[in-house]
Amino acid sequence: MEELWNVLKPAEQVELKLRKLYTQHYFSPYHSNNFEEYRNYQQNDHFLRDSSIITFTGTDGRTMALKPDVTMSIAKNTPSGEARRVYYVEDVYRQDRQAGEYQKIDQIGLEIIDQITWEDQLEVLTLAWESLAHVGKGTLDLSHMGILDGICERFPEADRQKVLHCLRDKSSHGIDTLSAKAGLSSEESKKLAKLVRLSGDFETKYQKAKELLTDYPKALTGLAELRGLYKALQKKHLPDSIRIRLDFSILNDTDYYSGLLFQGFIEEARETILYGGRYDRLMSQQGKEQGAIGFGMKLNHVGQKVLATNQSTDYLNVALPKGRMGNEVYDLFTKAGIAAQGVFKDNRQLIFCDEENKLRFFLVKPSDVAIYVEHGVADIGVVGKDILLESKAEVIEFLDLHMGACRLAVAARTDFEEDFSRPLRVSTKYPQITRQFYQGLGRSVELIQLHGSIELAPLLGLSDVIVDIVETGTTLKENNLKVIQEIASSSARLVINQATWRFKQERIQTVIEKVRDQL
Repeated sequence: MEELWNVLKPAEQVELKLRKLYTQHYFSPYHSNNFEEYRNYQQNDHFLRDSSIITFTGTDGRTMALKPDVTMSIAKNTPSGEARRVYYVEDVYRQDRQAGEYQKIDQIGLEIIDQITWEDQLEVLTLAWESLAHVGKGTLDLSHMGILDGICERFPEADRQKVLHCLRDKSSHGIDTLSAKAGLSSEESKKLAKLVRLSGDFETKYQKAKELLTDYPKALTGLAELRGLYKALQKKHLPDSIRIRLDFSILNDTDYYSGLLFQGFIEEARETILYGGRYDRLMSQQGKEQGAIGFGMKLNHVGQKVLATNQSTDYLNVALPKGRMGNEVYDLFTKAGIAAQGVFKDNRQLIFCDEENKLRFFLVKPSDVAIYVEHGVADIGVVGKDILLESKAEVIEFLDLHMGACRLAVAARTDFEEDFSRPLRVSTKYPQITRQFYQGLGRSVELIQLHGSIELAPLLGLSDVIVDIVETGTTLKENNLKVIQEIASSSARLVINQATWRFKQERIQTVIEKVRDQL
């Protein structure tokens, strides 16, 4: 029997252990069809975290989908009023946003559909903890929709999604702007900025969060529920390889989740590997009377080897854009006392080590910085907001460095007159931002993607307008162009890998605070 066990891949061994664990807790196996009607997912597309769905036309003419999610299938196929306790081991298919290719994701998880009790929530959290512990050393981060809703209530309806984005990105500079717009007092604005940045060991951060949320009764109720669950977990003597953290940047879909939220990370993976929470709102939108709670965990990463240089906890890996911006950031780091002087050399080297401060700098193309950080090759990076908006990289946007300030704008010839009888031809290096901007205006466009000398396009008749970054506007004026619409402002942002933040928070926090003092 031992010989057979050793033949199994690491992910298969973990799967069998978790099947046994879930069965011991009286969860029944669930298997969904590989193909389901596309409309079932189309009606709830936000639940899939902006993932693209593979579709095809069935033999009967219906549009079918290659399964992108299991939770949706379980929720849809559970009759109203019926209770279910199920676990699943399924492959799902989603698009990798960075690569543009579709991936097969090996997933295991469980769901309880019923009138959810406090005991149900504790059981699911316990099993999430044990599931992570079977994979490696890591963290289980807790949050609550009541806390997020309680904070959002202080802002106009139109700005609440932006508030959530600030919480997700730990963007205190963003919440400052929204607080001022909402007319909040200076004292409340400072408290909110601290709340946005708050995360770490649950016991320590709970006390701080309680102080900051004094004037938010709805948020305090959610925080109290988390506190009760945390205390109950401590009594269970679960594996000490998993730490519990409090972190308000957890934002599973706010349209569907209704209470407890949690995410899991392990040191070997540079991404979130476990998503879970209570999703009564999804059941309600499907006309179901029950509540629901559960989680799913990726198994793709189990057994994968990570380069020793990326695993090292001794160094902070920092991705900087090549050129002037990278040099300015390095100078900022030296002034802040974070990095030693003279580490950068005037040669073609791309990796520079600061042995004194245990920093490893990578010089990469500016548009690639966010990719290096998102995939965990770099722990920290500096990248323009324009690139973050275009790439939608899943990183924590922690600090505005106020460098490289510019605007994303639409520009055209000085004699331009728009013809609304046909699609507007737009040349740009920012197709995603441009498409989203014009969709918001309800304007039909023909996109032409270019990589350099954007200003030439309207001069030579390639396009009617361009979307590009504008600093002083001098280049536009010298080429008979003018800004006709502004889209967004941009500057250099310090970004952090989601998983790294959980495991190197103390060191990263030191860097952030020293840099902040120089701004």
